[in-house]
Amino acid sequence: MANYQNATELSKLTLGKSTQYCSEYTADLLQGVPRSLNRDDLSLNQSNLPFVGEDVWYGYELSWLNNKGKPIVAVAEFRFACTSENIVESKSFKLYLNSFNQTRFASVKEVEQRLTNDLSKIAGAKATVNLFGVDHCPALAIATNKDTYFCIDGEDITIDNYQYDATLLATAQNKTEDSQVEEHLVSHLLKSNCLITNQPDWASVYIHYRGKAINHSALLKYLISFRQHNEFHEQCVERIYCDLQQFCQLDELTIFARYTRRGGLDINPFRSSCTESAPAARTLRQ
Repeated sequence: MANYQNATELSKLTLGKSTQYCSEYTADLLQGVPRSLNRDDLSLNQSNLPFVGEDVWYGYELSWLNNKGKPIVAVAEFRFACTSENIVESKSFKLYLNSFNQTRFASVKEVEQRLTNDLSKIAGAKATVNLFGVDHCPALAIATNKDTYFCIDGEDITIDNYQYDATLLATAQNKTEDSQVEEHLVSHLLKSNCLITNQPDWASVYIHYRGKAINHSALLKYLISFRQHNEFHEQCVERIYCDLQQFCQLDELTIFARYTRRGGLDINPFRSSCTESAPAARTLRQ
């Protein structure tokens, strides 16, 4: 029954379907996807989640007209709490933002408020919107994190299966080892596919944990197993978080995936056992 309900909800989306672009402001273009569709599969209780965090989006193709008809452009930052009822479906988000193109607004503040109201309504919780000039957006300064995060992509491993496999983490720790470590790890090899269109989604995933040491080779094999996996960005990150906690039982864990943009939007899900807000850390690929 759950799979039938999930399929019914997903069939209502414009994602994967031919659509017409609208250049006049239309709030009804926005569509939400219930977060419960994925969380039921992970046995997560919506009212008692094992993590905090948010989804941070950046919009690079936002434009509207001022009262004199002159085009204005901006870069937008959107933040949605992971406790919101819905994910904003990405294609509908793109269509919605394009509907601002030929619409007149009196000020940047008016645009910001309109975006905040509409996105909060579709998400089912308060959204935070910030607009920046295209020549000054501190949140999008490129951060290499080379001095903080250790890249595990150099591990010499053999891969012969590209289907999602959580059990690859079953041997990721030496269970007899009692020592605790704290590590900041990154892999640029995370790839999954869109749940509806099967288009590839590319990301760098940052992992900060404290607990028994995780074997880097096992972790990398696990992340690569998402390569043919079909799921939305936010769902993949929550799955990674839950799998690591299930198999490694860490004292602290933070997962932050920086996905490359598509259609002028990038999505950056952040889930943590201890920190609610995602840092500003755009990668070179974004």
